[in-house]
Amino acid sequence: MEIIHVAAECYPMAKVGGLADVVGALPKYQNQLGHIAKVVLPMYKTKFLYNNVFNTVHKGSIHVGEYYFNYTVIKERDNKLGFDLYLIDINGLLDRENVYGYNDDYLRFLAFQIATLNWLCAWQHKPDVLHCHDYHAGLIPFMAKHCTYYNQLQNIKTILTIHNGQYQGWMQLSMANLLPQFDPYKTGLLAWNGMLNPLAAAVKCADRVNAVSPGYMQELSYDANGLEMLFEYEKGKCIGIINGIDNEIWNPETDSYLREKFSVKNAKKGKEKNKNLICEMFNLPKNKPLISFIGRLVGEKAADILPQAIATILTNNKGNVNIVVLGSGDKKVEKELNDLKYIFGENYDCFIGYSEALSHELYAASDFLLMPSRVEPCGLNQLYALRYGTLPIVRNTGGLKDTVIDISQKNGYGIKHDQATVVDINFAVMRALNFYYEEAEKFTFLQKEVMKIDFSWTNSAKSYLEMYKN
Repeated sequence: MEIIHVAAECYPMAKVGGLADVVGALPKYQNQLGHIAKVVLPMYKTKFLYNNVFNTVHKGSIHVGEYYFNYTVIKERDNKLGFDLYLIDINGLLDRENVYGYNDDYLRFLAFQIATLNWLCAWQHKPDVLHCHDYHAGLIPFMAKHCTYYNQLQNIKTILTIHNGQYQGWMQLSMANLLPQFDPYKTGLLAWNGMLNPLAAAVKCADRVNAVSPGYMQELSYDANGLEMLFEYEKGKCIGIINGIDNEIWNPETDSYLREKFSVKNAKKGKEKNKNLICEMFNLPKNKPLISFIGRLVGEKAADILPQAIATILTNNKGNVNIVVLGSGDKKVEKELNDLKYIFGENYDCFIGYSEALSHELYAASDFLLMPSRVEPCGLNQLYALRYGTLPIVRNTGGLKDTVIDISQKNGYGIKHDQATVVDINFAVMRALNFYYEEAEKFTFLQKEVMKIDFSWTNSAKSYLEMYKN
């Protein structure tokens, strides 16, 4: 089976969030299972682009309404990612430093999708599946089935994976004129609530739709930023599949970012050494439990209440816990987190920004990972944490609900709370610290046990292949 993944992000070429980790791992595992999986991405100006060799494989031109663009398809030469990576280059439109955040993003991703389909029409054979990720590729199922120019692609099966249904790519409905020619009676397939909605169009037109966890798929029927009725109507073709993690990258025994590597056998000493290094880096006492927060400082992650929650935790526990935050986003939240250093500097610090290396070091060093998310379609951070022997403190939502079992239950290994509030977060942390101090032997035992849990992509990749076959 030949699968073409179309997305806006793919680690390590371009990463903003968890979408990149999925697209950078799933195809590799599908290839290992004996299939042919490839990835198509816009060509951004990133370090990966300049540090690797690419060959030109195709040149073409497209019309996007009245716009006319030449495009080039380049391919990474050495198969470094375990799959073929293709980049679509449109000079001045896609070749920018950032993935998102431009006023013409609607035009950028529309041109990317049209160029991708245009290129596929030039193939001598056709792939079996077009796997579209989020709204950035959401118009492909419609165009492949209903745009006259792409008639030869009509029989290719299309999949939509929803990594975050809150973002839908809304445009004025009049912008349907930018698409290649189609029967105007089909315009309703593009529309939702009077807008052109690429995510809604993909839900309507794709052969199968999946969310990145069963819990999140269920939540979309009552919390989908306006698409709730659509998900309820289309539920017959919708399923949830838990994301996996790349065990080759996220492996404390071989992780190149770690100065002190460790395995299940020496997990206690290994984590202690990593904690000591982090405490030295941030000038924190070494003999205290360490809680970390790693992620974007946005409302979905409950970052707006994070400073108050940290202040409450540190005030209530009076030097008995250390907290480190790694992230960036809302400038007001960034300032509040920085200001906490002047009040709780003996037990708290933060790194405002993005650091892949520091994230790995924090997973290895921490005793607990805090994830009080309001919205968490699957969540990968809690899976990375478990791989490194760090117990997650999570809100009971989306994929967190599916992947974390509370310590109060049989075979439990995490701490869960129901609401994204300061009170709930503080109570969950109190439970975690009581467990750390009062049941030290069980805590150490659990650190080793969670490292053995298999959340690798192998099982998830099989589930995706089964969906394709169905």
